[in-house]
Parts: sequence; structure tokens; C-alpha cells
Amino acid sequence: MQQLAKKISHLIKRSGFALAIILACSTSAYSQPATLASSPADYKLGTGDKIQIDVYDEVDLGMTTTISQSGNIAYPFLGDLKILGLTPKEVEQLITTGLKGTYLADPQVSVTIVEYRPFYITGEVKQSGAYAYQPGLTVRRAISLAGGFTDRASKTKVTIIREEGSKSTSTSAALDDLVNPGDTVSVE
Repeated sequence: MQQLAKKISHLIKRSGFALAIILACSTSAYSQPATLASSPADYKLGTGDKIQIDVYDEVDLGMTTTISQSGNIAYPFLGDLKILGLTPKEVEQLITTGLKGTYLADPQVSVTIVEYRPFYITGEVKQSGAYAYQPGLTVRRAISLAGGFTDRASKTKVTIIREEGSKSTSTSAALDDLVNPGDTVSVE
């Protein structure tokens, strides 16, 4: 990071501010591998994620549930809650707001991810299919979980297909790039 700052400073002196900003943006965008989120707190929940909801001192309001295909969960007193695309912290706030006043004076809600939705791997691996996601999972580890490359596999032609809302993106991937829950890794 310090080297990047020195480069930018040098470019500002030589070429002007605009060029330095363009270089900084392009350097950071292409030098970083694909990431899950900047922190676990930024993780956006999706269909198939299993979460644990706890309300301090209210055992009856705690539950473990899996997010449905529609992106909803059924929660006591509040009914169906649309949580698809929300972070665990945002779900905590949603439930806290719903319970506060009408049902509890000061609810203390916590939401944790018990099990991530699976990722998928297809193509020239020994065992294509769905696999349990593990935080920090790289393409290399995903391929290992699938039994490794077949004899015909290209070790350089790997693609990650990522679903984001209603659209999907396809990106070339290096073996050390991170895989997200719900991603499809394709080996040519």
C-alpha cells in the first residue's frame, strides 16, 4: 500500500492529479483477487443461507432458519421478512425495529450465519456438483474439494460465474481468487 501511495505522489508531481487517480483506481482494481466482502459484516445473505437469530433473555424468539427461494424467513410476531441481500447486521436492525415497543422494551437481537449456501463446480474436475462453502475458500481449494483436475483440464482457463441479484457475471479466475457462496466455478 505504501508503494502505491509513493507511485501516486510521484505521478501527481509529474503528470497531474487526474492521471494519478486513474492509475490508482485501475491498479487497485486489477491487482486484487475477487473477494467475498471487505469483512464478514458486509456479507449479503442469499437463498439457502442458514442463520441463527437470538434475542437476549427471550428464548422463545430465538430460531435457526434457512432463507427460502423467495428470500424470506418466517419470524414469530413479525411474519414473513424479506432478508435477501441484507447483511446480518441489517437483519438484526429489522427484527429489533419490529419487536421494539409493541412486544419488547429494548430487544437485543443477534444474527449469525450457521451455514453458507453452497458453491458449485463444473467442467473438467473429477466430481462436479454442489459443495459446502467455507469462508476463505479459493478456486484452488474448491477444485481440491471436487477431487482435483481431470487429465484434460486447463489449469489456466477457469471461470467464476457470480449471481448478483437478477444478473450474473462471468469472470476469468486465478487459482488463488476467492469463491463466494452461490458461485459456480467452471474449469475448461
